[in-house]
Amino acid sequence: MVGIDEVAKLAGVSTATVSRALSGRGHVSPASKAKVEDAAARLGYVVSSNASGLASGRTRNVGVVIPFLNRWYFSSVLEGAQQALLRNGYDLTLYNLAGDGRERSSVFEHFLLRQRVDAVVAVSLELTEHEVQRLHDLGKPLVGVGGPIPGVRTLTIDDVAVARLATEHLLALGHRRIAHIGGDLEFDLDFHLPTNRRLGYEAALRDAGVDPEPRMFAPADFTIAGGYQAAKQLLGVPHARPTAIFAASDEMAMGSILAARDLGMVMPRDVSIIGIDDHDLAEFFGLSTVAQFPRGQGEHAVEILMEQLEPGTDAAQPAATPLPFELRVRSSTAVPPA
Repeated sequence: MVGIDEVAKLAGVSTATVSRALSGRGHVSPASKAKVEDAAARLGYVVSSNASGLASGRTRNVGVVIPFLNRWYFSSVLEGAQQALLRNGYDLTLYNLAGDGRERSSVFEHFLLRQRVDAVVAVSLELTEHEVQRLHDLGKPLVGVGGPIPGVRTLTIDDVAVARLATEHLLALGHRRIAHIGGDLEFDLDFHLPTNRRLGYEAALRDAGVDPEPRMFAPADFTIAGGYQAAKQLLGVPHARPTAIFAASDEMAMGSILAARDLGMVMPRDVSIIGIDDHDLAEFFGLSTVAQFPRGQGEHAVEILMEQLEPGTDAAQPAATPLPFELRVRSSTAVPPA
């Protein structure tokens, strides 16, 4: 079996340079890197992940923990993180916490502590002080996506501001009877996303002199089917039905579009609909939305981890970094009917 010494001899460099060039860790000049890669290819040398891990104490593997896998937002964050890790020469281990709650305890009490991952990305999980401390005690870098976590570098989205922007768009068009499809209590857990988006919606209404009405709110489960059922109830009333709907996710907004169509309504002539996310299908539906760039969130989280994992970089102090969002106006919103 070809060894690292033979690669170094053929390339005319030290074994340390070969190690840095093939692992992607540490500085190597482009010329030296090319010589090493050429020598390794000619000799058929492949880096042993086990040997590399024993030497460095690293697995080059990052754990990503998410509450759901069957939601577009979470799968998009995961996609962005995976692509960024691949570019940096890291593998990804996924921990999906969907279930009865016991999975979370198993992951944080056992799986993440088995030294099989170098770092952890937690997506939309409000980690407890105990969970954070367990990882810190083992020297595992940790990045959170979704909301602030004390003592952890986090990427945060201002859900109140996002919801306010979506609602203000409808108000600016002249709508006053604006309904809201938000999450029910089952989903009001980590970072209280449904509550915060409802607060943003209500704050925008009050600022425009419109009193929020309980009958203009319908809970759902952040799915197309859930949005469909909620919109059917909101739009099926015989009197003073809403002229616009703000849904707390694009999937629920898409369900609302389908419900309006099945009721014989024409969008946006009879009802305007806006969501949040900028789902891959949003443009196909002509859906106005507030984009929050989930793939970019995953990539950014990995960039922060690399700052902490790779030698020669200064790890940033734990702090909350606000994430960007942007209004995307399409054909689902217009002025209300006269």
